[in-house]
Amino acid sequence: MKLKTINSILCKKFDSWVETITDVELRKQVKGNTICTGGAIASMLLNEEINDFDFYFRDFETTLAVAKYYVGKFKANPPPKFGSGGEVEIRVDTKPDTEQTGKQRVIVVVKSVGVASSEGEEGYEYFESQPDGQATEYVAQVLDNVEEEKKKKSEKPTYHPRFLSANAISLSDDIQVVVRFYGEPTEIHTNYDYVHVTNFWTSWDRIVTVNQAALLSLMNKDLRYVGSRYPLCSLFRMRKFIGRGWKITAGQVLKIAVNLQHYNLLDIAVLEEQLTGVDVAYFNDLIRRLQEKGNDTSVDEAYLSELIDKLF
Repeated sequence: MKLKTINSILCKKFDSWVETITDVELRKQVKGNTICTGGAIASMLLNEEINDFDFYFRDFETTLAVAKYYVGKFKANPPPKFGSGGEVEIRVDTKPDTEQTGKQRVIVVVKSVGVASSEGEEGYEYFESQPDGQATEYVAQVLDNVEEEKKKKSEKPTYHPRFLSANAISLSDDIQVVVRFYGEPTEIHTNYDYVHVTNFWTSWDRIVTVNQAALLSLMNKDLRYVGSRYPLCSLFRMRKFIGRGWKITAGQVLKIAVNLQHYNLLDIAVLEEQLTGVDVAYFNDLIRRLQEKGNDTSVDEAYLSELIDKLF
């Protein structure tokens, strides 16, 4: 797909989403501080189906305000199990980010559950269940018929919060708002793993920025690991891409393994953090059971292996 077309899609998608933000000051913040990067641009360059658009923000203030806004929206119209009785506490917290010195982290807290969906367990899909396909139909929908897209689910407003986790808020209509990271695009990409997902679009310039290494990786469907703070996540993502016809050399796998050895996965907090971006819903039960074992700081390797076999 041509960059001009990709840029037009991103501009229209962003504008249609921002129009639904009823808080005027927040709408202004989002318009000036939003970044789209990750799989959506890569999928469009390959003419593949877009799973969702991942939006990040370049400052703490916007990230915190967006998280509070959509958590408020979710709580105002909760699913039955979160109902008026307050059975499950949902809030937005901040704390020092141990991965990024000097920064504060924004966290969506769903107490005792970890995740919240407005549509039951069907409200969130494990990433490997997402099918590949062609983007043609979606492109036409976004470019030529945005208003029709808005009318499809008349029972609920567009871009309503469907799924909450500590790291991200999934909205209807294919948008995911990431609150785990914020900053300029190059700073956000320090949390990424494979070079092909490092192209980006910014709301202040309203243009797509691509880099040669990412384009070469996409052209050849060749996974190139560039280092990440989440190498465990990279292993799961590697399985997904191989299933889609990508290839990776033994040397690139070794780079992931060397990166991973810096992290003690028998430390429950480290394991939970390393699963960032994989699928918090899929592994939430594993983390919860490890914490319920009685020692919430570390776990025996044999017990972890036994629990994994039982759950998965």
